[in-house]
Amino acid sequence: MPNPTAAMLVIGDEILSGRTRDANMHYLAKELTNFGIDLKEVRVVSDDADAITEAVKTLSSAYDHLFTSGGIGPTHDDITADNVARAFGKNIDVRDDARAILQAHYDRQGIELNKARLRMARIPEGATLIDNPISAAPGFTLENVHVMAGVPKIFETMLASILPTLTGGAPILSQSLAIMRGEGDIAGPVRDLSERYSDLSFGSYPFQRNGVFGAQVVIRGSDGARVDAAMSELCKAFPE
Repeated sequence: MPNPTAAMLVIGDEILSGRTRDANMHYLAKELTNFGIDLKEVRVVSDDADAITEAVKTLSSAYDHLFTSGGIGPTHDDITADNVARAFGKNIDVRDDARAILQAHYDRQGIELNKARLRMARIPEGATLIDNPISAAPGFTLENVHVMAGVPKIFETMLASILPTLTGGAPILSQSLAIMRGEGDIAGPVRDLSERYSDLSFGSYPFQRNGVFGAQVVIRGSDGARVDAAMSELCKAFPE
């Protein structure tokens, strides 16, 4: 059986403006690879209601899972929850269990659970909460959409809490070989090899070392024996 598929939706004007460098995509890709879920697409959208809603509709229908990051805080531009709910035609309101989590968290700190902070307890109808042990404000899963914070440490802990609840496939294995030739010299043999091993993925990534052009060829797949065999042939083709 093929591995489950996934997409990621990164939400926030700060990403598109260059003010903030996104780290969550890199982390998610590594974790899903190890878990056996194939990340197929990543999309970045602004803090725009229609853009978020349409992206959620499109990506959630195309893949087994959709992971989102950003836009679930207490400020006016945190509109992810509302528009994920809108994408599925669900009502959204403050939910008692989410409110209780926030109330306990802020009581411990002697901080008021004011109207702004209470926004983070608004959860779409039918969603399940995603634990947030760092700042308490929960994420949620609605249908096949997993809605998480944009702050990397919080995103990582939320992801750790939901991955064990999902069904993964075979972890993707990879091997690489640095070949000190330009891509134009290796393209033909690598293409022929990829055709013989069509169940594997071949990537070529150029570099320059001490003024000499080379390429890192990466072979990826879920069958370790096939990856080993393909890499053995590649090493024979370029023994240097």
